[in-house]
Amino acid sequence: MTLWVRQRVSHPVSSSALATLIMLTVWGGLVERAIAQASSAAASSPAVTEPLTKQPQFYQDYQSMPAVAEPPVPPTTPVRRTVSTVQPTSFTEPVWVMPGQPSAPPPAKTDRPNQAGGFPGTGSTDELPPPSRTPTAPPLSVPRPAAAPVQAEPPPPPRSPSRSGEAAVVVLGVNVVGVAPDLQDVVRRSIKTQPGGSTDRIQLDQDIAEIFATGLFADASYSLQTLPQGVNVTFQVAPMVVRSVRLMGARALTPEVANDFFKSQIGQPVSPTALTQTVQQINQWYTQNGYTLARVLTLQPTRDGIITVEVAEGTIGELKLRFFNREGKPVDDQGRPIRPRTQESLIRDQIQLRPGQVFREDVARQDLNRISRLGLFEQATITFEGDARRTDVVYNLVERPPRAINFGGGFNDDLGLFATVNFQDSNVAGLGQVLGGNLQIGTRDIQFDGRFRSPYRESQPNIPGYGADVFRRQVLSRIFDEDIRLPNGSQVRERRVGGGLSLEQPIAPEWRGSLSLNYTNISLRDRDGNIFATDIAGNPLSLSGTGIDDLTTLAFTATRERRDNPINPAKGDFLSVTAEQSIPVGRGSVLGTKVQANYAYYIPVDWLSPAPDPTKPPPSDRQPEVLALNVQGGTNFGDLPPYNAYSLGGPTSVRGYDIGDVASSRSYVLLSAEYRFPVYRFIGGVAFLDYATDLSSSDNVLGQPGIQRGKPGNGLGFGVGLRVNSPIGIIRADFGINDQGDSRIQFGFGQRF
Repeated sequence: MTLWVRQRVSHPVSSSALATLIMLTVWGGLVERAIAQASSAAASSPAVTEPLTKQPQFYQDYQSMPAVAEPPVPPTTPVRRTVSTVQPTSFTEPVWVMPGQPSAPPPAKTDRPNQAGGFPGTGSTDELPPPSRTPTAPPLSVPRPAAAPVQAEPPPPPRSPSRSGEAAVVVLGVNVVGVAPDLQDVVRRSIKTQPGGSTDRIQLDQDIAEIFATGLFADASYSLQTLPQGVNVTFQVAPMVVRSVRLMGARALTPEVANDFFKSQIGQPVSPTALTQTVQQINQWYTQNGYTLARVLTLQPTRDGIITVEVAEGTIGELKLRFFNREGKPVDDQGRPIRPRTQESLIRDQIQLRPGQVFREDVARQDLNRISRLGLFEQATITFEGDARRTDVVYNLVERPPRAINFGGGFNDDLGLFATVNFQDSNVAGLGQVLGGNLQIGTRDIQFDGRFRSPYRESQPNIPGYGADVFRRQVLSRIFDEDIRLPNGSQVRERRVGGGLSLEQPIAPEWRGSLSLNYTNISLRDRDGNIFATDIAGNPLSLSGTGIDDLTTLAFTATRERRDNPINPAKGDFLSVTAEQSIPVGRGSVLGTKVQANYAYYIPVDWLSPAPDPTKPPPSDRQPEVLALNVQGGTNFGDLPPYNAYSLGGPTSVRGYDIGDVASSRSYVLLSAEYRFPVYRFIGGVAFLDYATDLSSSDNVLGQPGIQRGKPGNGLGFGVGLRVNSPIGIIRADFGINDQGDSRIQFGFGQRF
């Protein structure tokens, strides 16, 4: 209904003023009838509803426009832009960046459970992806300024001609009624009629069409309140009622899961705030389930009550291998691409991701772990190319030098003057097979060892890993040390000559088994190579009594590896159980069984440094801060040659004691604890405590070598040390003090456990 303002005239009116007033009254009536007819036609005409493919998408447009107290400037038509990546990023931080807008992290996780329910089928579309920012719901209500009070004193401003040739009227205020504040905001952003501007019936008809085009409204009309200064426009709108949801482009997100997010909105008036919250929930679900590249692209509602949800889930396009040198460059000095020695087929066999699949972070991590376990690469990372709809996954690899050969020489009591050569090829034929050997030629003896290993590959589960080795070596005995020598005053030396074959293969989830058959000829000799059966005190040195034993064994080892890094672990645990059976063949007829177990547990701590991000791997050159615990033990049943007794004490058992100074026993238990902490980049520190006991079993060893030499049978050691990450591995230096009051500095390679 139109309200006309009438003023009582209390002073004489001139004829010209009266004529002007009559003309304004007639013009107002004509404009009112014309606008009313146009409004009725707009409400009933189907031409105001544009095809679905041309409708603006609520989520893409709505999410980037915050609510404001004053009506904003009418937005321009949204411009479609493709999503691109600024640069390849680690898969642990996938961020898709819209040009000209800041990047944003994936949405936070939630504990919202999934529930099943009905949902329409899925489809696909050619929409381009929007920004990755998680939409933020606007305030539920935003106060709007009330219509300005009518003032009779100021004269109306001059009217400008409209596009139709008719005079446009000044808009004093715009009101939206019939819907909640969040939908009022949508209307105000959709229309071009704004307070302080001008409008005409054509503009108002276009505003109604724009309101319908959002898809959020089932009905819309307008009315005018004509005042001397202009008009107040009221838009009367009715919200669309959500009747169904259509899912497009989804493979990982099932209709049942998606339906659970929307079920509270079915049958209810549409709410932009609720839709925005649902977008957040879907993105959180993707993140929780490892689909770190997936996200909602658009929500597109229609007047019929259908909401089309389009998602992009990071479908894998290509799997690429890219190789870098140690300087991080993909080309050599001549500008040629880095060519690896490793065969690409071997690498691709370790990759479970496949083109056409939806990218999952947990599967990608497993791929990196398998590639790292090949032992052929110093570094393996993943980056991305493409966009959220189609993603190329790039495996960036830095290959280790496959071959190493070293020459040396020196002098010692066993070899005399000697020369040595070491050879190692860790990637034979580019297949990750290992061939290595060491040869020492001296004036008194020749020693060597050679080995070949073809490791088990998870990508070829039916083919076991296998290996072989041969050796001839001689060392000072750890059991028969210098406290009791041979009759000629020389120290006892153990010469071992033999070889073995081995097989390895998984035996259960997380467990790997190894079976080996070994033969060793063991002889006890002096410095010049002469064989002795007893020491100077008459104690036997071998089981056969001749100074020579033949030892044939069949050994089985089961290991469970759950450390994050086997070389320098920061968390996880490791368990190994070994059973070895001696077969009575040859001299000595040794028939005995050895059982041994070793367990290590690693607890990450942040006592000195900030807590590490659990989603990111630690820097490769930084020592982790960790509390490491180790317990191990073993025993022997049946025959036990004395040279095979457990030797307790030294840098690999109880630090602070010399090698073998704690006990030579049939059984033992060893407990160790270390606090490892970073000092400076590749340098780390450690505080340690070791304890070992022979469980009173030293007197059950043939000849009682530990008792004869006065070894205590148990010992405690503690101290501090340094760890240095070097190109040849971790170098270990420990200063230990034992419970006898002695102290020692001891060196080694690798962590103690």
